[in-house]
Amino acid sequence: MLASAAMPSRDDAPSHRFLRACLRLPVDRTPVWMMRQAGRYLPQYRAVRATTSFLGLCKNPELACEVTMQPINEFGFDAAILFSDILIPVEAMGVPLEFGDEGPKLEPLRDRAAIARLIDPDPEATMPFVPEAVRCIKRALDGRVPLIGFAGAPFTLAAYAVEGSGSKEWRRAKALLFSDPVAGHDLLERFTRTVCRYLEAQVAAGADAVQIFDSWAGTLSPADFDEFALRWARELISRLRASPAFAARRVPIIYFANGCAPYLGRLASSGADVLGIDWRVDLGEARARLGSEVAVQGNLDPAALFAPPSEIERRVEGVIRSAGDAPGHIFNLGHGVQPETNPEHVRAMVAAVHRYGVRTAQP
Repeated sequence: MLASAAMPSRDDAPSHRFLRACLRLPVDRTPVWMMRQAGRYLPQYRAVRATTSFLGLCKNPELACEVTMQPINEFGFDAAILFSDILIPVEAMGVPLEFGDEGPKLEPLRDRAAIARLIDPDPEATMPFVPEAVRCIKRALDGRVPLIGFAGAPFTLAAYAVEGSGSKEWRRAKALLFSDPVAGHDLLERFTRTVCRYLEAQVAAGADAVQIFDSWAGTLSPADFDEFALRWARELISRLRASPAFAARRVPIIYFANGCAPYLGRLASSGADVLGIDWRVDLGEARARLGSEVAVQGNLDPAALFAPPSEIERRVEGVIRSAGDAPGHIFNLGHGVQPETNPEHVRAMVAAVHRYGVRTAQP
């Protein structure tokens, strides 16, 4: 097992409970945030979104800042997450991208020639709106809570780029990887370089932590998961650890591989500080299988937020009890909040975390 980076000394330990939990340090209560917490379930988000396209919103730093702040002001989460999309750097590499009612559409990469035409983008030159949004959000937060930057993992970006859209089976993406692994690994290396620079730019602009989304890694068999997803996530995390932006201060790295409950033993070798856990495995079981050298994040089923508040409270208590008393748990959903969710049910979830997540051991 590859251990995550050493924990900070008492003198340089962070004060925010989210960052402390990422580094497996004691907290006063379990921190809570929510994937897709700035999104369509919020009326105020929908009001902003009505004024522009989705990509227009992602590329407008002031509007991205506004919607990032909405759930912080509304619910008091313990971390903000940059509003953007994982496909932004894919577009910057030269792949045409648009969003419609059925999700993203890209000009698919289907052969070595198309892969060779990809460019190696400079984030500040080709995606300046992202670091500018980070700076804008940091000013708006004014130290209230940390800001999480994020990016897609190499495999997930490659899957979208080859398929040309979302998919349930990812047949074209798998066909390229399996039939021409040399081209597949060339593509994964290119995405690893791009994502590394992209996250470095976010951290240089002020992001306090980063999350790497491997949204489709769970569609792979165990051997293919090792070869095409985990191998390149591990390589990305290793490069980030060695980069000046990450070395200058202790920036926690979260790796979320959706659908990978069967691969928990493998995930422990990623080098991440925190592993996001989906709802398909008991959190206590996950912690036992992962060991004590990594923090965990999760793992309430997003659909649980459709239940009455009393049931939400019961389920939140169950997740926190399952996580146990050892440091290193961040409460989250097991995937992104669904657009039809009642905001008052989100409020009930946060209140339940505040109630049941109080820690007896103070930092």
